[in-house]
Amino acid sequence: MPKERATRLPNNPKPKEWLAKDHSLQYIADYKPFNFVDGEGVRCSIYVSGCLFNCPGCYNKAAQNFHYGQPYTKELEDQIMEDLSQSYVQGLTLLGGEPFLNTQVCLKLVHRLRKEFGHTKDIWGWSGYTWEELQKESADKQELLHNLDILVDGRFLLAKKDLTLQFRGSSNQRIIDVPKSLAAGKVVIWDKLVH
Repeated sequence: MPKERATRLPNNPKPKEWLAKDHSLQYIADYKPFNFVDGEGVRCSIYVSGCLFNCPGCYNKAAQNFHYGQPYTKELEDQIMEDLSQSYVQGLTLLGGEPFLNTQVCLKLVHRLRKEFGHTKDIWGWSGYTWEELQKESADKQELLHNLDILVDGRFLLAKKDLTLQFRGSSNQRIIDVPKSLAAGKVVIWDKLVH
């Protein structure tokens, strides 16, 4: 592997440099109902298409393409809500791609989930954005953040890759309790963090 590729880092946007309205095609890379790997408990996971961070070693490189997969549909949304209605499902997970560059889709979903289930189902989201970066971001990104229960933040860094970590790929990433962090005005780590 050429040395420059080995040391390349993810892209680092300036605040509000990347806006969902300029990039998202509202495509879905995948939908996985009833899985156990994308957060706590049984989850319904939607993988949105499109990401600009371009982290070396990304585990879902195909989903970086905004054209990848299929357009988001009302039928898919209805199916997700039906799947979430199962009593054993703990919640919804937003991954990608980059959920915060697909706020059109993600906000539709989280608003409908809150309308139909209130806070009986939780919402986890993975993002290449850090908590601190999201505080300086566009209104749609802030709105999505405020609707999450858990944010796994930060770019995947190959140099910090650790397969033993809970729900994340590199040690710089954090599992953040969003409501507690918003209330405290600073990052509060999820209280069920093991490693």
